Amino acid sequence: MRVVIAEDLTLLRDGLTRLLEAFDFEVVDAVDNGPALLPSLLRLRPDVAIVDVRLPPTYTDEGLKAAIAARAAIPGLPVLVLSQHVEPLYARELLSDSGRGIGYLLKERVSDVEEFVRAVQQVAAGGTALDSEVVTQLLARREPLAGLTPREHDVLKHIAEGRSNAAIAAQLFITEKVVSKYINNIFSKLGMPPSDDDNRRVLAVLRYLDA
Repeated sequence: MRVVIAEDLTLLRDGLTRLLEAFDFEVVDAVDNGPALLPSLLRLRPDVAIVDVRLPPTYTDEGLKAAIAARAAIPGLPVLVLSQHVEPLYARELLSDSGRGIGYLLKERVSDVEEFVRAVQQVAAGGTALDSEVVTQLLARREPLAGLTPREHDVLKHIAEGRSNAAIAAQLFITEKVVSKYINNIFSKLGMPPSDDDNRRVLAVLRYLDA
């Protein structure tokens, strides 16, 4: 699996490279600035890009802008964004791109190697990998969600993180039938038709959060 990394911190960039190569990923490029990222993505068309939001020269949103531009040129290009902090504005901008293969993780999650590798694989496969803290802050900003019960909030968070009904049931120690009931209630309250497709469910939630 071919990977492009964009990270300005040398130690983290090199660490990510070694970590991924240990799990049989091929790091085809590792850049340290925004201007170099977009040409790299367009030329190499990796299976997944791992991108820091803030890159030189301005350390604002160069990484995010390059990722969005690359996805516009190559629809569905898998992008996993890494950020030092939860930045809802940046998360919403990325997630408003209604395509497959999107992730947003806090950098501290890299310390859990297995979790990080699973996230990279999930995004590369066209899935969604969202940091639970990012999801929590996005959900907290939506007043219409006040109509959901605490358990429905929990289920919605797991949906937004890309989990299947079976995985949600295991996490919450309930049956899949009960999960389906909660999901139907959630989408009914949010004015959205329920769907059995995990990716479409996630995208529907993210579009609502971005409204």
